Amino acid sequence: MSSAASHPSRVIDSHLHIWANTAESSNNKFPYAEGQEPPEQLRDKASMSELLAKMKDANVKGALIVQPINHKFDHSYVLNAMKEHPTKFKGMLLHDPSMSKDQAVSRLEDLALQGFVGVRFNPYLWPKVTSINDAGESVEQLTPMSSTEAGKAVYKRCAELNMPVGVMCFQGLGLHYNDLIALLESSPKTIMILDHFGFTGLDDEGDAAFEQLLELAKKYPQVVVKISALFRLKDSSPNRERVQVERLEPLLKALGPDRLMVGTDFPFVLEQPESYKGTVSLVKSWLEDDRDRQAVLGGTAERLFGPWV
Repeated sequence: MSSAASHPSRVIDSHLHIWANTAESSNNKFPYAEGQEPPEQLRDKASMSELLAKMKDANVKGALIVQPINHKFDHSYVLNAMKEHPTKFKGMLLHDPSMSKDQAVSRLEDLALQGFVGVRFNPYLWPKVTSINDAGESVEQLTPMSSTEAGKAVYKRCAELNMPVGVMCFQGLGLHYNDLIALLESSPKTIMILDHFGFTGLDDEGDAAFEQLLELAKKYPQVVVKISALFRLKDSSPNRERVQVERLEPLLKALGPDRLMVGTDFPFVLEQPESYKGTVSLVKSWLEDDRDRQAVLGGTAERLFGPWV
């Protein structure tokens, strides 16, 4: 995958969320999904206006808004932000695994026409299946994303629509490793993005998962990794330099800068010592090479999702 032209100073935040504040969610204007209300301390800190202020302060040109679980499959708040600020925001929709194959593909195409440029697969939204283990106990397991006709159809259609698919392996890459391979094999032309370093923490379990991540990315050139949510890597606080040395630098060596992109995970990053602006500055300071900096800070995102104009 070749590098895209990007302004050297242009920063694109490839991973963040916004949701309605208390006033915006009242009177069912932009309601929260049942049981998915935002955490109280961040409820009024993740609105479109709050994000715009943080982006301006950090000199961030544009952002890819990942549909938040707080509004679940109601994309109206993100759509509104994209409509009001088309030069600032692009969107990544959230796939609904409860839909049939035809419904899911139709929904994908509809939201693509409305301006969404990517799709998020959250494997924990797939229905759980119950099985009996060797001890005779009932055990709940995740349904593999690659095992459903709707999931596979949407994943394949994304290649045809030039829409990357981002996967959130929140409970660790290892849990989803075989499932990811099955998806990659099912549609080699679909770009797969792994959020937050693939959730490979800085502990023994995370180190093993990171080796899997490197193996996966080396074998499948369509895999891209987000250098995002530094604080979500287990044992990464307070020494963020371990993230640089043990995660970013090996990824740069193995994948190159054209398959990496920065993301803050706003608004959750606001609870970290670096906050929003500091996180952008920190990752920028880790990238000494001009070409690396240009790609990771914006070029990769603009190549995959189109330019922010």
